[in-house]
Amino acid sequence: MDRFTTEYLLQSIGTGKIYEDTGWLLDAPEEQVSCLLRSVYKDSMLNLRDDGDGLFKFAGWLPLKGHLQGSAAPVTYRSEGLASYLGLDKLWITFNGYWPMRGASMNTCSFKETEAYSVCSRLKGHTGKILVVASAGNTARAFAKVCSENNIPLVLCVPYDYLDALWFEKPISPCVKLIATAPGTDYFDAIYLSNIIAGMEGFTAEGGAKNVARRDGMGTTVLCSVSTIGKIPDFYFQAVGSGTGAIAAWEANLRLIQDGRFGSNKMRLIVSQNAPFLPIYDAWKVRSRQLLPMDDEAARLQSLEIDAKVLSNRRPPYSIHGGLFDALTDTNGDVLAVTNDELHEASAIFNEHEGIDIHPAAAVATASLINSVSSGLVSPDSIIMLNITGGGEELFKSQHASTYLKPSIVFGRDVMEEEIKVKIEELFRN
Repeated sequence: MDRFTTEYLLQSIGTGKIYEDTGWLLDAPEEQVSCLLRSVYKDSMLNLRDDGDGLFKFAGWLPLKGHLQGSAAPVTYRSEGLASYLGLDKLWITFNGYWPMRGASMNTCSFKETEAYSVCSRLKGHTGKILVVASAGNTARAFAKVCSENNIPLVLCVPYDYLDALWFEKPISPCVKLIATAPGTDYFDAIYLSNIIAGMEGFTAEGGAKNVARRDGMGTTVLCSVSTIGKIPDFYFQAVGSGTGAIAAWEANLRLIQDGRFGSNKMRLIVSQNAPFLPIYDAWKVRSRQLLPMDDEAARLQSLEIDAKVLSNRRPPYSIHGGLFDALTDTNGDVLAVTNDELHEASAIFNEHEGIDIHPAAAVATASLINSVSSGLVSPDSIIMLNITGGGEELFKSQHASTYLKPSIVFGRDVMEEEIKVKIEELFRN
C-alpha cells in the first residue's frame, strides 16, 4: 500500500452506523435523517510524518488515496507581540499563509489549501469525472492551484464581483475552467450554479462540509496546534462563513481526546461573523437549531457590505446533525459579531505586533479575540488557539508577479437551467 493511502471507515453521526468509503461517499446511505459522516481512522493515535511531506505529514488522519505534489502545512507559534498587547500568557497562533520567516509556505495564502489537497487526494479513488467547486474566492484559488499542478479537471463557480480573488503565481492549466455568476450576485448564487453543473453527466460535486476530506484537511490546523503546544487549548478562535472549519476543529479535538496524550478537554469554539451578514450569529443567539428566515435580496446586499467576503454563506452546515450547531453546543461555544471597522483595526494591530498582513476573515477572528479579552470571556492564563486562516498575501505579491484566471463564461442573473447546461456542454466540447 502507498504510504499516502490511509485506512479508514465512515461513521454516520445520526445512527453510528459504519460504512466503507465507496470512493466519494457524501451521505449516509438509506438513512432518514440528514447528517454528516465522520472519518474513523485505523490509527487512533496522531503520528506525524516528515515536515518535508507538507500537509501529508498528517496523513494518518486524512482520507487519502495517494500523494499530491506541492502541499504545505499550517505553522503554529507562541505569540509574543499580540499576546503582550492583549495581556495574554498563552496565546498560540496557527498561521495559514505565506510567511517564510515562520516557515509558512502556502502560496495561495489561505488555509483552503489544507482542504484542497485532502479532497483532491481522496478524488484519486474516484477518477473519471470533473470536479465542481463553488467558492467566494479563497477556496477557488486553492483548488485551482492544486488541480492545475496535478492535472485534475475542475470547474469553479465564483460570483463575478469576487473574481479579484483569483490571482496566482503562474498561469493556471486549461484543465481548470472558471464560470462566473452575474455582477451583483453572491456565494449562494455560485452554489446554485455549481449544483446544476454537478448534476450533469461527467461531473461530480466536491460536496462542501459533507466531504470528510474537506473537514479533515481543515482539521490539520488543530493537529498542528496541539502537536506544537503539547496539549489541547482551552479556546479556539476562528471566523466562519460556512462553519466547516470550526466543525473540523471540533472533530479533530475529539480524535485527540481519544489519542489520550494531549488532555481530555474540549476547546470552547468561539467563532465570529462579519456584520451585517450574520445568519449563524442570529440563529445561535436564540439557540435555534434552524437558521432564521432570510430574504434573498437583503442577504445579497448584506454580503456585498461586508469586507470579509469569504464569510458570506447563506446556507451553512449549521442545522445538520454533526454540524456547527452541535459543535457549538458540545463545546459550550459562542458566536460573536465583528464590524468592518473592528476588523480593519484588528488587522492593523496584528500587523503591528506580529509583523505580517492577514486576510479580512482572519482579522474578524482577531477582532473577536480582542473583544473577548475586553469582555473577560478569556482569562490571561487561558491557552488560546487563534486560527489565522489567511495571511501574507501582501508579502507574497511584493515578492512575486501575479496573474489572474479569467472566466470562460459569465452567466446573467435570469439565465435558465437549460441554457446553463448547453453552455457548459459547449465549453467542454471545445
